[in-house]
Amino acid sequence: MAASTKAVSLFKRTLALSPPRGPPRPLGRLRGGGRRVQQRGTAVPPPAPPPAAPRLQPPPCTPLCLQDSLGRGLRTCYRYLNQTSRSFAAVIQALDGELRHAVCIFYLVLRALDTIEDDMTISLDVKVPMLHEFHSYLYQPEWKYMESKEKDRQVLEDFPTISMEFRKLSKVYQDVISDICHKMGIGMAEFLEKKVDSQHEWDKYCHYVAGLVGIGLSRLFSASELEDPIVGQDTELANSMGLFLQKTNIIRDYLEDQLEGREFWPREVWSRYAKKLSDLAKPENIDMAVQCLNELITNALHHVPDVLTYLSRLKNQSVFNFCAIPQVMAIATLAACYNNKQVFRGVVKIRKGQAVTLMMDATNIQAVKAIMYQYVEEIYQKIPSTDPSSNKTQQIIASIRTMSLPGGPMASRHHYSPIYLSCAMLLAALSWQYLSTISKATEEYVQAGEN
Repeated sequence: MAASTKAVSLFKRTLALSPPRGPPRPLGRLRGGGRRVQQRGTAVPPPAPPPAAPRLQPPPCTPLCLQDSLGRGLRTCYRYLNQTSRSFAAVIQALDGELRHAVCIFYLVLRALDTIEDDMTISLDVKVPMLHEFHSYLYQPEWKYMESKEKDRQVLEDFPTISMEFRKLSKVYQDVISDICHKMGIGMAEFLEKKVDSQHEWDKYCHYVAGLVGIGLSRLFSASELEDPIVGQDTELANSMGLFLQKTNIIRDYLEDQLEGREFWPREVWSRYAKKLSDLAKPENIDMAVQCLNELITNALHHVPDVLTYLSRLKNQSVFNFCAIPQVMAIATLAACYNNKQVFRGVVKIRKGQAVTLMMDATNIQAVKAIMYQYVEEIYQKIPSTDPSSNKTQQIIASIRTMSLPGGPMASRHHYSPIYLSCAMLLAALSWQYLSTISKATEEYVQAGEN
């Protein structure tokens, strides 16, 4: 099974409460990737079209609203953003100043790139060169692609509008977006026909589809001068931000991916517990499956120290909210998944009320440290003494404790006024309202601790 691309995590795969998706699956956080193995020189007939998605708009009369002064092209781009981004359209639009427009265009460009990669009706002989050259289309005013069968094909059919707004951005933003688009296209092409075997390849794969997004966003933050240059220069920390989110979603989505014929867990790990990855879902293998799950969660936890260091450097409130909320959602999701048989039986998600609380609380580094401490303690309490990874899990939790103890050595660089924090809380509540419009009421709660 060739790995398919789950791209643009920081935009689409970050919130652990994203709505359920039925087949055929649209792009996910970006979910992306081929739904079936695709052979070179062949095209796969398109599946039946999915039900039309609701045309979503951000809540009225909030900082999330588009300004009437925006030009027609930019208004169109924000409309596409709201139509294609389930989780982060609202938060992107809460960013300050020109950074908001740059991140919006960044998202749409990567969405268009991923739509090409995800379209199984395009033969590999056509797709691979397109992925390699996609960054050059940003500078071709007339380029568009009209043959896609994907749900979000409008970003390809109206790519001239997106590329026009891209070319209106400051050159420093253009250079970042084009560079990341180029590198991601190469990575997508590499993994179209390649399995994720070793843990090193797992990291490489997650770098291509999520770490690059974190690096690109960080460079945009610094280019806007809302953040210091070090934020964009320290690519190792920015990469870890993306890998933590991506690994969390891959771990949580085991069963969903299996049902759709996709494999993202590294063979190097799961082969120690089963002959085939799909065997982990069999009831007779549940004990081994949970041990495999715990080992992968332990692997993901090693990114948390980098996450805390990265967040401690941020000084702009809108950027901090944008970055911190997905990270606290991720640690809460891992805590819900750890040692949990439900991962192999259904969907594990955090409760909506829990998510709202996290969104309102994660407004400064001290609060984020406290949240991280809370959830690693929850994991620690669930570590089985017989688990093969128990010692490694305890060791990384000890490291996270050192960094995240309330009142510990990593102090926030900035203190925000009660009014600013109140506005941030309002933003979180409105963002949640936006997210709730696309959630299914029947999946409001998940029994995360079910055995």
